[in-house]
Amino acid sequence: MATVLLVRHGRTTANATGQLAGRTPGVHLDDRGRDQASLTGERIAAVPVVGVVSSPLERCAETARAIVERQRGTPSSSVEPELTECDYGQWQGRQLSDLATEDLWRVVQSQPSAVVFPGGESMAGMQARAVAAIRRHDAAIEAEHGPGAVWVAVSHGDIIKSILADALGMHLDVFQRLEVGPASVSIVTYGASRPRVSATNTDSGDLSWLVKAIPSGDAAVGGGAGTPDANGGGASTPAEDDRTPRIVT
Repeated sequence: MATVLLVRHGRTTANATGQLAGRTPGVHLDDRGRDQASLTGERIAAVPVVGVVSSPLERCAETARAIVERQRGTPSSSVEPELTECDYGQWQGRQLSDLATEDLWRVVQSQPSAVVFPGGESMAGMQARAVAAIRRHDAAIEAEHGPGAVWVAVSHGDIIKSILADALGMHLDVFQRLEVGPASVSIVTYGASRPRVSATNTDSGDLSWLVKAIPSGDAAVGGGAGTPDANGGGASTPAEDDRTPRIVT
């Protein structure tokens, strides 16, 4: 099975000011976000990835570029519209602090599967399109490059959380339990029996063990011996000024 590294874009000017950017054009990485993307690119440089697929929005394209530029080879690069940000409709461009006073905010926290953003899309629809896109790209990459291939998908907080929830077998209504920080790396391998989630929300640590990892469709009874020379980073703590985790763009 191929392995996908799910990367959230680095911090943006909107993240820093508490704005729900959504699909607003012209939202770029800020200085800190560029540093985060650079660090993530350096982490992933230890792994020869065969492709980098990105949301079309600028903040993801900039993060993807930082990853591609640090690869020794030349991975394919493409844009996937189905990995774009959730369509927040009339919520787009507003301050998170204002949105938190609305009745729909409580539904977003407790029952995301019932949420349809006014003038936008449903969170269930968001998850369905994102998961379908990831699985489609993963199958194509494995068919072309073999079961040991590693590739990168650069997207947005809620998109990646919904993909991870699906891979973990979690209902969308509990996906708010997951954290996906700026420029974090989560690792999923899809198999014939089930997906395997090797890591979520990492912002440090060696990823070179992915080069030696041998994909297997079966779970190791008893837990197994771990990945070869594994020394990956654990879950990150969100930055002090990026702790509004329940809608992350």
